[in-house]
Amino acid sequence: MLIEEEVLMFDVRKCQERALYEAVKAVSNEETAAKIVYGEQGLSSSEDNATWVTSAMKRLQDHFDGATVKRIRMNCQCGFGMDEKVALVKELVASSSNLAEFTNHDKAREAGLFGANGELYLQFPFCPCPMLANVAELETDAWCQCTTGYSKVLFEKAFGCEVDVELLQSVKMGDPVCLMKIIPHEAIWK
Repeated sequence: MLIEEEVLMFDVRKCQERALYEAVKAVSNEETAAKIVYGEQGLSSSEDNATWVTSAMKRLQDHFDGATVKRIRMNCQCGFGMDEKVALVKELVASSSNLAEFTNHDKAREAGLFGANGELYLQFPFCPCPMLANVAELETDAWCQCTTGYSKVLFEKAFGCEVDVELLQSVKMGDPVCLMKIIPHEAIWK
């Protein structure tokens, strides 16, 4: 019950507006951040979430190159439920001696983790982002890069080393699943 109450109190739209504003401001300035988040007329508050996502991403992509857009969006992750997920991954690491053991845990499979050819992947059969609930399909993966940022933070905390995350597929771009490759910079099991 407490978790449900926390979710209700957690305004994802406000969190995303604030995160996008701060991430854009970090690579430019307050004026640019305000234009991208709120639009030229400052009317974003009258837009529903689906319209705002599409409009804000268009403004972002019109203003920055692809690498900067990705960096900005990776810094927009909400962090919701992070502590529990980090604890789960740490628990799985501690009870494993290699990647195969790690991904063979029931909890790992339930969380969408799997290994293939010695590499770690995270997959969801649905889009986990509440901001995209009413978005049929996205034109680009710009919005989805926040999940790579979330996963980067999660796995860096859990693995204790730098991690790269590559978005390979997105349900909201027409793929059958959301799929990310998790690439630790150091060996997790020694």
